[in-house]
Amino acid sequence: MISVTPVILCGGSGKRLWPLSRVGYPKQFLVLSGQHSLFQQAVTRLQPLAGDGIALSDSLVACNEEHRFLVLDQLREIGAEPATLLLEPVGRNTAPALTLAALNALERETDPVLVVTPADQTVTDSAAYTAAVRRAVEMAAEGAIVVLGITPDRPETGYGYIRAEGAAVMQFVEKPDAATAQGYLQAGGYFWNSGMFVLRASRWIAALESLRPDIAAATRAAFAAGTRDDLFVRPGKTEFEAVPGESVDYAVMERCPGSGIPLRMVPLAAGWSDLGAWDAVWQVAEKDAHGNAVVGDAVLNDSRNTLIHATSRLVGVVGLDDVVVVETPDAVLVSKRSGSQDVRRIVGRLDTEQRPELDRHRKVHRPWGWYDCIDSGARFQVKRIMVKPGASLSLQMHHHRAEHWIVVSGTAEVTCGDKVLVLTENQSTYIPLGEKHRLYNPGKVPLEIIEVQSGSYLGEDDIVRFEDTYGRQ
Repeated sequence: MISVTPVILCGGSGKRLWPLSRVGYPKQFLVLSGQHSLFQQAVTRLQPLAGDGIALSDSLVACNEEHRFLVLDQLREIGAEPATLLLEPVGRNTAPALTLAALNALERETDPVLVVTPADQTVTDSAAYTAAVRRAVEMAAEGAIVVLGITPDRPETGYGYIRAEGAAVMQFVEKPDAATAQGYLQAGGYFWNSGMFVLRASRWIAALESLRPDIAAATRAAFAAGTRDDLFVRPGKTEFEAVPGESVDYAVMERCPGSGIPLRMVPLAAGWSDLGAWDAVWQVAEKDAHGNAVVGDAVLNDSRNTLIHATSRLVGVVGLDDVVVVETPDAVLVSKRSGSQDVRRIVGRLDTEQRPELDRHRKVHRPWGWYDCIDSGARFQVKRIMVKPGASLSLQMHHHRAEHWIVVSGTAEVTCGDKVLVLTENQSTYIPLGEKHRLYNPGKVPLEIIEVQSGSYLGEDDIVRFEDTYGRQ
């Protein structure tokens, strides 16, 4: 029986899928293909591995600390057991993340085989995927590092390539230009690098210590300085900040050929896509007779091979071919499909200009629910707030604003100073400036309220927390 631990790398930011993907809610948590988010798909497609000689352990998820409750919510939505979450205080790329997972796995059991997958990919042929991963598990159990190579069907310039002879990996190749990619397709023996790896935990640690001892030592120090809190494993913040940031590919995989470390490849033809840009989303989407893919409320005329993704209003498109239009409540993207890889340049501009649209949607998710800033102006702001059943906001106060709360649906238990009152639909209350207060949903259905803020400063940093269920400072 081979012990297998799924490792899901969930720390990406998905910059090329802006404005739908943002730092606070990146692409792995979005539903871009099928009925579930990409992260949920990554979790569920690993479950059929269990049985026939494979014992499947609980998953390890490496993610940003900020996304920990979002991960747990999405696991609960699909009925999955809560996984161990390795919470990265800062992003250090995939090599340190995998190292944290390997160290944790070695603490839990005796040298399991790790099936490592990014959380932001999609696969349409589940049976082919399971068969390929099973082959990779068998090879990894014998000591090899195994990469899944995607059988290419077009001269793609957005992916790195693997050159293989049979099962042996001979070379990793950077993203090529169009002519080189066409040559790879014609020559054969070249595969897209999926970023999915299968290997024993001890094999990864040994390879990293041999090829990048600096990353191995620094990550060990961060892991040793860490803390554990139920499902959460937190490496030492100061120590993890000192870890060199590097990908699995650059740190180890590209250095393996010629090093004596056995590196093998299993080809995968399973309708794979990493959905790395809007053109890739169009590739896997359902289309009409003119090649148009539409999500949301859109009307098209005389347009072909176009992707429209509308989230909050009607979008009209006339006479456009090979275009991407993505609408959100606070930002709209219009791009040629062929130029969708360059959306990251827009993101770079937003970062330089410190625009809030880089990080947050208008609708912001919180452990207790979400809020949507529906209007604002000089000295006022209006929010729509949803609180999940049994959830509560922190006990808090504000130095610069007062708040009016109106219950739209559900039941609210409101703490305001020394008073506790229960409000139902159409009832309201007032929270004076400087007063301690808390909002709690004691009911079994979501609570929705409208919050009207007024004051001299309305920023989210004007919150003083006294108590918090979710451990926020």
